[in-house]
Amino acid sequence: MFSGNRGDLPSFANIIVSIPPPEARQVGEVQWPRQVPGNPATEFVTLKADVIDRSQALAWFRRSLRTVPKRQVLVFIHGFNNRFDDAVFRFAQIVHDSHAPVVPVLFTWPSRGSVWAYGYDRESTAYSRNALESLLKAISQDPGVGEVSILAHSMGTSLALETLRQMAIRDGRVAPKIRNVLLAAPDVDVDLAREAIMDMGPAARRPSITLFVSQDDRALALSRRVWGSEVRLGAINPDQEPYRTQFEQSGITVLDLTKLRAGDPLNHGKFAESPEVVQLIGTRLAAGQTVTDSRVGLGDRIIQVTAGAATAVGTAAGLAVSAPVAVLDPQTRRSIGGHVDQLGRSLSDTVAPLNPAGLGQ
Repeated sequence: MFSGNRGDLPSFANIIVSIPPPEARQVGEVQWPRQVPGNPATEFVTLKADVIDRSQALAWFRRSLRTVPKRQVLVFIHGFNNRFDDAVFRFAQIVHDSHAPVVPVLFTWPSRGSVWAYGYDRESTAYSRNALESLLKAISQDPGVGEVSILAHSMGTSLALETLRQMAIRDGRVAPKIRNVLLAAPDVDVDLAREAIMDMGPAARRPSITLFVSQDDRALALSRRVWGSEVRLGAINPDQEPYRTQFEQSGITVLDLTKLRAGDPLNHGKFAESPEVVQLIGTRLAAGQTVTDSRVGLGDRIIQVTAGAATAVGTAAGLAVSAPVAVLDPQTRRSIGGHVDQLGRSLSDTVAPLNPAGLGQ
C-alpha cells in the first residue's frame, strides 16, 4: 500500500483489521497470514484498506473520538526496517491486547524495509519531522481531543524526540495536550536524547516521559557498533550513574525490562510482546495516569514494532498516516537470498557474544 520512497505530502489511509479470538492466540502475538487474505479464525486479516483524503481522515477521527470515554488519542511511530503491513498488524495487536480506550493513529515514515538501509531510514526520520509535527499539532488543537499519548519504538524514538524538540523551540513549548511520551527500546544516542528533552523545557511544561530499556537488547548492541557510540539509550542500566541521578533530576520514569522474557530473540520488542507490559500500558492510559518487533526471519532479525490498531475482531483498525511516502508502489521489496543468509550468520556471530558479557544494548 505504501512504499519506502519519500513523497512530497502526507498520505492517509483507513484500515480495518480482524484479530483472532482469544482461544486462538496468546496476548503479545501476531498470527501472520500464511497466505493472502488469511483465515480470520486463526490469523490477522486485513478486511479493508482504503487510501483517503485529509477531509475523510478528519471525519473518521472526530467520529472515533466520540466513542472514547476520555477522548484520548494514541499515536504510534515505528522503527527501522519496518514494512507497512508489519506496522499495521503489530499496532493492531498492541491496542487490542492493551485494551487501551484510545483513538489509534499510526504514523509511518519512509523505511526501506531492509536491514541494509540503516542510513536511509535514519535520514528518513529527519525528513519526516515536519509531517509528524503537523499531525501532532492538528490533533492537539482539535477541541474534541482530551489528551494525546505518543508511543515510539527504536529508531522512531529519535523522530519523536526531535519533533517534540522542534515543536517546543518553534512554539515555546510542546502542545499541552500531549501528556505522555513512551519511548520503547530507544535507538538514540544518550547525549542527543538528553539535549532534546532539555530543549522541551522544564518538567512542568513538557510531557511525562517514560523509557522502556533492556540491557540484553541485541538489536541495540548492533546499532551501537554501527554508530560507534558508547551506549544507546534503550540499553542503559538505569541504576548506574550518571543515569540514575539524571533521570531523577529530570523527572523521567524508566522501566527496566532486562529480566523480562518475551518471544523476541533479539529482546527488542518486549514492550509489545510481553503480556504484562502491554497490559500495563493500557491500564495506565485508561486511568489517565502517567506510565511511570514483527516477523523474525533471516532478513528481518532487527525486529521493529509499529502501528495500526484494533480493539476487537473485525473492528476499525484506525487511521494510518504515512507521511510523507509514495502511495501504491507496485514493486515489492525483497531480500536477496545470499545476502539474507550472510546477514543471519553475521548477526549470529557478532551480536550473540555481546549478551553474556553484559553488553546487550
